[in-house]
Amino acid sequence: MSDSAEFDQFAENYDDCLNSALAASGENKEFFARERVRWLARCLQEFHQDCRSVLDYGCGVGDTTELLREVLKSESAVGLDVSTSSLERARRNHGTTCRFLTFPEYAPDESVDVIYCNGVFHHIPPAERAASVSYIFRCLRPGGVFALWENNPWNPGTQYVMHRCDFDRDAVKISPRRAPRLIARAGLEILRTDYRFFFPRALKVLRPLEDSLSWLPLGGQYQVLARKP
Repeated sequence: MSDSAEFDQFAENYDDCLNSALAASGENKEFFARERVRWLARCLQEFHQDCRSVLDYGCGVGDTTELLREVLKSESAVGLDVSTSSLERARRNHGTTCRFLTFPEYAPDESVDVIYCNGVFHHIPPAERAASVSYIFRCLRPGGVFALWENNPWNPGTQYVMHRCDFDRDAVKISPRRAPRLIARAGLEILRTDYRFFFPRALKVLRPLEDSLSWLPLGGQYQVLARKP
C-alpha cells in the first residue's frame, strides 16, 4: 500500500479535494459511495451472501465503513487504512459503531463475510498488488466475497476527474481486464464484473438505463465480485 504520509496530508480536507474533482459529474462523494454500496448489496442478495461481518479495505476517513454496516445490516464492521490521521478522523466520527485499525493492527483470521475495496488498488504499486490480494484472501472466510471497485481507465470522464484530484493524479490505474486476472491468481473465483456510473447529473434522466448497461465496459467505475472457495 501507499505509505501513511501520502494520505495523512489529506485526512482533514479529503472530502473537499474529492468533491472538487467530482464537481464535473454534478455529484459528490456521498452519491457515489451510496450507489456503490447499494449495487453491492443487490449483488450479494442475488448470491445469497451472508453479510454479518464486513471489512472496508482502505477505509480512509471511514464514512463508507459506516454506510456498509448500515446498508448490509452487518453485525460488525472494520475499516483498515495506512493513514493514521484518516483513522483518527474515522474513529471520531464512526468509532461507536465501527472499528478502525492500521494493517499491522489487524490479524487476518479467515472470518470476514464481505470485503469492500474502492479506489485503493490504483494507489498500490503494481509489484505489491498480488500481496494485497493475498492479504484479502486470508481475511475472508471460505465462501466469503471480495468486492473490488476501481476507476475505469477506459472512461474519459474518469480520466478527467482523476487528473483533477490531488491524490489520484499520479495513480497507476488498473484495467477491467487486468483486475480479475490479479484476483483470480490469488485463488478467488470471479463471480461477475459490472460497470456503473455512465451518466452525469445533467443526464440523470437516463440513469434508469444503468442496470441494463452494467455489461458495457464504459462506466466510470467497475466492480469485480469474487468468492473464496
